[in-house]
Amino acid sequence: MTSTAGWRLEDLPDQAGRTFLVTGVTSGLGLHTATELAKRNARVILAARTPAKLADTASSIAEQAPGATLEQLRVDLSDLSSVRQAAAEAKQLGPIDVLVNNAGVMGTAHSRTVDGLDLQMATNHFGPFLLTGLLLPQLLESGDARVVTVSSLMHNYARSAPLDDPRMDGGHYWRWHVYAQSKLSNLLFTYELDRRARQGGLPLTALAAHPGYSATHLISTGQTGRGQGGLADIWNGVAKVTAQPAAMGALPQLMAATADLPGATYVGPGGLQQLRGHPRIVGSSRLSRNEKAQRRLWERREETVGLRWP
Repeated sequence: MTSTAGWRLEDLPDQAGRTFLVTGVTSGLGLHTATELAKRNARVILAARTPAKLADTASSIAEQAPGATLEQLRVDLSDLSSVRQAAAEAKQLGPIDVLVNNAGVMGTAHSRTVDGLDLQMATNHFGPFLLTGLLLPQLLESGDARVVTVSSLMHNYARSAPLDDPRMDGGHYWRWHVYAQSKLSNLLFTYELDRRARQGGLPLTALAAHPGYSATHLISTGQTGRGQGGLADIWNGVAKVTAQPAAMGALPQLMAATADLPGATYVGPGGLQQLRGHPRIVGSSRLSRNEKAQRRLWERREETVGLRWP
């Protein structure tokens, strides 16, 4: 098994013959993850919501990884019908070895999606839950599948699992509390998926990763509604000075996606308080490890998205 400390990009082996589907690839962690996989000969399915940005991303990666095999898949994870459509289109792409649920939003203002779900919960959690379930046959077809879902240090600030009716308005909206709950939900989902796969004898493992404090556009986009210009540039400037580069933040999910690790592993930066540094196996909150909460959350998510699986 891979060492639990000191994993570096040089440790990422050749991925020829393997197919990865990575969501949220047009910037930040997803872009770096997809690029590094393509450089190592993986077939990469690039998934994001904007066709023009997808095309630009594919061109950018192809320049850095000449000859890379790249596919494009449009999906808006905040819209469950878009997720279903994307999964239907993905069927023609064949077996998928690794799904990286990377896409997300952070700290956005109170907003409900077309499905009546909170925007942060829908994008960060409900969409990935449904996408993973719909892609399960293709994952299992690979014979040794892996699902990596991105969480956050913020999951530690969630005091309870979000098990209430997700379409009900809970009154005062605290954006960071909701964000923390979405990332706790991703850990509960990961651990439950891995256990269900083991109990069912399925050739699949589920792992999670977090980027520590990394300089992406998530904070500026969440606070201002855009990734650059005006106040967004100030947020980006602060992050650039105080946070580690996005390329470093992508290493934990690259390690989780490719290293020899057991299921239910959580990977994050190995530096002080997991804020930065080369990745290693890390721990998660006691609540995230609560099997009752994991099971109840899974059952509620199946009800919400209308899919019973595995």
